[in-house]
Amino acid sequence: MFKLNCILVSSVSSLCRQAAVSLNATGSVVCGNIGLQRTLCSSAVRHQGAPASTTDSEKTSKDFSHLPPLPGQESSLRWAGKKFEELPIIHIKATYNNTHIQMTDSAGESLVRTSCGTEGFKNIRKSTPVAAQTAGISAAAKATAKGVMFVRVVVKGLGPGRLSAIKGLTMGGLEVVSITDNTPVPHNGCRPRKARRT
Repeated sequence: MFKLNCILVSSVSSLCRQAAVSLNATGSVVCGNIGLQRTLCSSAVRHQGAPASTTDSEKTSKDFSHLPPLPGQESSLRWAGKKFEELPIIHIKATYNNTHIQMTDSAGESLVRTSCGTEGFKNIRKSTPVAAQTAGISAAAKATAKGVMFVRVVVKGLGPGRLSAIKGLTMGGLEVVSITDNTPVPHNGCRPRKARRT
């Protein structure tokens, strides 16, 4: 069955290729069907314009990268007229008991600071994803009031508000350009605490 399908597809494609070549060479109608003629003409025109467009796409693909540039590397990408290194950074520290969000400029000076505790959550409710999302929305509102639109995000810690804080930033109107995980991972450094008795 598979061989039959392959033979059928190859024969149909070769027939269409021959029809397109004859239509392109003579300009006359090969078949009486107008729909087939229109598709063959459009495919022939597409094949004629293909070599010019591939050189343009090769030029743009060499210049464009989906990854953010490395430090010190030049890039033509701009966000609101700023380079990647000049974008403000939002630091999210997600602990098991709270989530802190702080925005700094590229030089490291603090612009906006908030946490789940400053948003009015008390005790065990500070460690919930809802509280982290509320803190993210509040931080985004304060940042947009200062004229910030695009930010880089650096996340530290394994708390429950880790992803919810980023979600709150985007809900508040900020465009997140990159997310970096800066969680410290020990290579069996310090001795851990004794096990908690319950």
